[in-house]
Amino acid sequence: MRKLFFLLPVLTLISIKNLDQTINQDGLVDLKDVSVSFTYEVRYATTNNFLKTAVYECERCLLQDEVAKSLDLANTYFCEMGYRIRLFDCYRPLSVQKKMWKIYPNPTYVANPYTKKSVHNRGAAVDLTLEDLETGKMLDMGTDYDFFGREAHQDNMSLPKEVLENRKILREGMQKFGFQPIRTEWWHYSYRKNYRYPVMDDPLCD
Repeated sequence: MRKLFFLLPVLTLISIKNLDQTINQDGLVDLKDVSVSFTYEVRYATTNNFLKTAVYECERCLLQDEVAKSLDLANTYFCEMGYRIRLFDCYRPLSVQKKMWKIYPNPTYVANPYTKKSVHNRGAAVDLTLEDLETGKMLDMGTDYDFFGREAHQDNMSLPKEVLENRKILREGMQKFGFQPIRTEWWHYSYRKNYRYPVMDDPLCD
């Protein structure tokens, strides 16, 4: 009888863990269904990216529900300042991560899909910039998206004052709503709770 009582809490915990994972796997939402206030330039659906080939079949931004809602709050904050978020990348299926790794196997800039994988594979990271709300012109961030070099690093202070100020506006605004930057890419932000979401390979397009 003691063994039975001991096993019940363990089985309950396992069931809760499996249920939580199922909820997370089904939690991807299309950002366009959350808000129409974003603009998009999903580069991996085109050849205008560092891979020089399209690895997405459509221009779509999927995120975990909680992440999408937090990003919407961040965008509202930026809109009040006269800016708007332009998105380059959101959820990325693991199979696409493997394609990218095959073309560019450099863990400094492309997460290894066979070890740590990418937060994009969890639907909990975004690549983005800010644009002027009235003109649609992107703010000067010093480099283009997916520029691999020191000029794109967050800790590079030897950049024009305007660039540093624009990056600061983006960084501080994103951090207010639970997103954290990484050192080597000014455009990448991961949601603070990202590792509680599972790695996924659900198709990006319907």
